[in-house]
Amino acid sequence: MKIQNYKFLVIVLMGVLFSGYAKCQTGEYTRYVNTFVGTAPLTDPKILGYELPKGWRSWAGLTFPGTSLPNAMVQLSPITEFGSGAGYEYEDSVILGFAHTNKGHWNLCNIPILPLSNPQGKFGSKFSHQKESSSPGFYQVYLDDYKVSVSLTSTLRCGFHQYEFKDNKDRQILFDLAKANSRVSTWNISQDGDFALKGFQGGENVYFYARLNTKIEKLEKTNEGSPGGYAIVHLADGSGGAVELKIGLSFVSAENARENLEKEIGIKTFNTVRKEANQIWENLLSAIKVEGGTEKQKQMFYSCFYRSFLWPALRSDVNGEFKDKKRNIAKSDFNYYTEPSLWDTYRNKDILLGLVTPQVTLDVIKSMKDVGDKTGFIPTFFHGDHGASSIAGAYLRGIDNFDIKGTYQILLRNANVAGGARPHIKEYIEKGYISDPDITNPHVETKAKAGVSKTLEYSYDDYSLAQIAQKLGDTSNYRILMARSKNYKNMFDPSTRFMRGRLENGDWVKNFNPQYPYYEYMYREANAWQVSFYAPHDMEGLIALYGGPKGFESKLDSFFTLPWNAKYIARNVETMIGQYCQGNQPDHEAPFSYTFIGKPEKTQKLLDYIMNNLYGIKDGITLSGMDDAGEMSAWYVFSALGIYPFSATDPKYIVTAPLFDKITWRTANGKFITITKPGKGRNLTAIKVNGKENIKMDYFVSHDLFINGGKVEVDTR
Repeated sequence: MKIQNYKFLVIVLMGVLFSGYAKCQTGEYTRYVNTFVGTAPLTDPKILGYELPKGWRSWAGLTFPGTSLPNAMVQLSPITEFGSGAGYEYEDSVILGFAHTNKGHWNLCNIPILPLSNPQGKFGSKFSHQKESSSPGFYQVYLDDYKVSVSLTSTLRCGFHQYEFKDNKDRQILFDLAKANSRVSTWNISQDGDFALKGFQGGENVYFYARLNTKIEKLEKTNEGSPGGYAIVHLADGSGGAVELKIGLSFVSAENARENLEKEIGIKTFNTVRKEANQIWENLLSAIKVEGGTEKQKQMFYSCFYRSFLWPALRSDVNGEFKDKKRNIAKSDFNYYTEPSLWDTYRNKDILLGLVTPQVTLDVIKSMKDVGDKTGFIPTFFHGDHGASSIAGAYLRGIDNFDIKGTYQILLRNANVAGGARPHIKEYIEKGYISDPDITNPHVETKAKAGVSKTLEYSYDDYSLAQIAQKLGDTSNYRILMARSKNYKNMFDPSTRFMRGRLENGDWVKNFNPQYPYYEYMYREANAWQVSFYAPHDMEGLIALYGGPKGFESKLDSFFTLPWNAKYIARNVETMIGQYCQGNQPDHEAPFSYTFIGKPEKTQKLLDYIMNNLYGIKDGITLSGMDDAGEMSAWYVFSALGIYPFSATDPKYIVTAPLFDKITWRTANGKFITITKPGKGRNLTAIKVNGKENIKMDYFVSHDLFINGGKVEVDTR
């Protein structure tokens, strides 16, 4: 696959779908996107697996509406509660501000701004969903208390606010700079002439430069730089029309923020910026055209497709400058991005990103390499070392216009050098596993090594790195890493038929309850059931541990049917099918496992249940778990298309029955893949690639389809 900087097509859009179906602009594909998906709470204990304790909100969705371009620096979104997952919770009735960065991980939400008119007491305004609408690249709401209609749009690095005040007197704009989801260490703001402001918010260290179309009468600052402080911009009276605030962001300097604003918005009108934003999304979404299926399935598909492209986020400015991992100003000829949310997204989202926007993936890899150059290690996220899988998966799929040899050398350091990317790597290498202590009466919050999860994940990471070694001709490291990739077997206890914690001396952890979930004791955000089917690189070896296909099938059957104990509560281990957890990532490969023993009908039954019942729950905008920077969304996208990257490192895809009758995928190099399902049934009976049937029911198709184009026919009964 050749990497190209391709321009987005220009298509005029008209509107948005959300729960209230407000009228605005949409296009052929963006009209299906509901940006509110994932913002509503999940409360049904039958789905969650437990009764929500008083005061708890489940970690379902944690997404945000608002305006953003794909993988942009700016995600301009309403805030209803600071300290919540994404700052916006659908059940809330007060908007506190409009912040300019977001992710959905209890961080960011920087530079909150709110228009005010005759404010009384606390800042914030009531609003209703009947007067709120959103689409890709646009958000609108009416603030009841201030009688202001707010419209928002954005570019890669800039936000564009439009305020229509009912009262043209006493118009104010709050810069609530002491607040964000991330800790704010300090902040400042100053006036730059009669129409502009500049400033800084510490913590995430974001600079801004804002320009107004209305004269500033005065800038009032309260406790500048301190917690609880804020600034209010008082606008001059008398001018008619909408107040427009254009704001550029930068993680380097206020001067760079000003340059970003001049280059990306300049003198453009609000409607022009909005149309350009919608046009970019329309082109991206048009890469995959689906036919057939229900309206709800199309809405969920394109909503998930959209949400798969909000992270990682751009961090370099129009002049190429960025702050590197050492907090020094650097400059490059590529776009610098945040680190991917790797523990979550390596499974599927990173692959989707590379298939649709390979240039972004290439720049993400170069950004990770830059971190490695500065720190000695390729970055990881949260758990595991899945930069190895993410980079290997891209490289083996043809995204190779980067320093692969230099990147590989840093990944080898990740895999072998203590004190870096892999905690407890010395023990892992010496023993072939990572131990945990035997703790009396362990509970969900018990702190330890999460040794089972780490061992399993490092095994997969070793396999991933081995594939790069093989392609580069490093035979010695290939053999070492492939041998280490079997270490997952060291966690398998044949007496219980589970992946089980081991003590330092090699004995099994005695206090063992396979149904009990832990955050980091033996398992990372999971129980024994949920990790015991994880060896995506060696399913044949895993099946053998269970005594062969029959034993494996029996264990899987129990996994999906053994009732969850409602007394076992871990906030993100939720949305259960038996012991299987769709609401969190660790077992997301498991439904596909039946296919490896020739039982694709059991896989399909599970996939269909999940897609049709756990996405768009109740009101259509509730998800079954935390979206985790798009992983939950990408799971749906691939599953709905009928091709899933079961082992994300390997350039092939497991085939299932798509939700749609026909799918036309325009690849990044201009080829076309068509996937058809002529039958009405859901049980897969044959797979034909370019007219030739896969022999012996080989359930995989090669990545060659994305290079050369081709046709896949999925026969069902």
